[in-house]
Amino acid sequence: MSIGTTPEPHAPDIADLRRRAAATLLRNWRGSATVPTTALYPHQWSWDSAFIAIGQAHLGPRRAFAELTALHGAQWGDGRVPQIVFNPAVPEDAYFPGPAFWRPLPRHGPPAGVSTTGLVQPPVHAAAVLAIAERHPGAATDAAVRRLYPRLVRSHDYLFERRSVASGLVGIVHPWESGLDNSPSWDEPLAAVDPGLADDITVLRRDLRHADAGHRPTDSDYARYMGIVAAYRDRRYADDDLLGLPFCTVDPLFCAVLAWSEDALASLARRIGADPGRHAERARELTHQVHTRLFDPALGCYVALDARTGRALRKRTVSGLVPLLLPGGHRAAVLETLTGPSFAAPGVLGVPSYDLTAPDADPHRYWRGPTWVNTTWLLWRALLAHGETGHAERLAADLVHLVSTAGFREYFHPVTGEGLGSDHFSWTAALLLDVLAREPEGQRWQR
Repeated sequence: MSIGTTPEPHAPDIADLRRRAAATLLRNWRGSATVPTTALYPHQWSWDSAFIAIGQAHLGPRRAFAELTALHGAQWGDGRVPQIVFNPAVPEDAYFPGPAFWRPLPRHGPPAGVSTTGLVQPPVHAAAVLAIAERHPGAATDAAVRRLYPRLVRSHDYLFERRSVASGLVGIVHPWESGLDNSPSWDEPLAAVDPGLADDITVLRRDLRHADAGHRPTDSDYARYMGIVAAYRDRRYADDDLLGLPFCTVDPLFCAVLAWSEDALASLARRIGADPGRHAERARELTHQVHTRLFDPALGCYVALDARTGRALRKRTVSGLVPLLLPGGHRAAVLETLTGPSFAAPGVLGVPSYDLTAPDADPHRYWRGPTWVNTTWLLWRALLAHGETGHAERLAADLVHLVSTAGFREYFHPVTGEGLGSDHFSWTAALLLDVLAREPEGQRWQR
């Protein structure tokens, strides 16, 4: 059910959904970490693992902490937590671009013998650790937090210090770092990137073996993605001249999640007797920068910034709603956008990834219209934090409806509810477990 619509009678089997969610996570477990799904994504992804750990916490703390421990075991010498940690047991050609494309990795790269990409993803990890700790208080949990806390601090230090752009904001150097790979926000800066041999990219892509080409980024997108990676790789992944890279933007979701997780770091510091002051101050300052510099009153949401040109990238996307996670800001205006025709027209399910009234919206293609569970979950958490329980409950009911009718899919058509992308998708299962655990006992899971 979209925000503001009337429920229709449909009562999903909640106990069965929980069992199936747990079975999905078990299916994708690889001994020390969880893959997003078996065929399309056969390695460990950074922000996937954070979301997965949040769901694993409802099954027990051991695997939840193991997930994040495995990820941070691949942390680079400069502090970055890599977007992908490659499983050496998986064939090189199972995923493109595989480990060889990212080499040579620099001295400040991952530990010896570990293969990763050189990019990062939105830093949900500290918020995930806090969620596990709050669900499983005790000495064993505090010990796990103490082990992870220094790694989380180094990761955030890297982002605040090495990725600082535009006088106080934090930049990304590839669309993949946003987590919203082919978001319309990136159309303008990507258009300035030479697509190179776009005609040859199809034969290299492995995603099209497992998903409909009409649901994935285009070959032109992929060719540009490869060119951006190659430029960063050839600089040995150095961050000393971010504006000299072919792509450098400020993403409102990335910055909002970093501020949110920095605040979580302050809470973790208090739990283990460390000083929370620096974390709290950095969270406040980045929150202020997001609210004052990225909000677009005409669009009623936050927008990305092209750090190379200084231009605002004026697209109304789900990324521009995620700063609702933060205190203060433009809550009323963003809530009006979230509940208005762009994202919540009658019949719309969850929160679409892009303004469905836009002429270039595509409800089947990846981050250009479909509803994703992880971004809808972030907004559900934001609504709960702000006391918007009615709106939050309706989003929760949407997520339950989507999964109960279409399965644990990677993403969904925002109107028909059709499951898109991969099946047996880990963060869909994990975050559904969190929704089911946090919503009130009397919740009527109907639409």
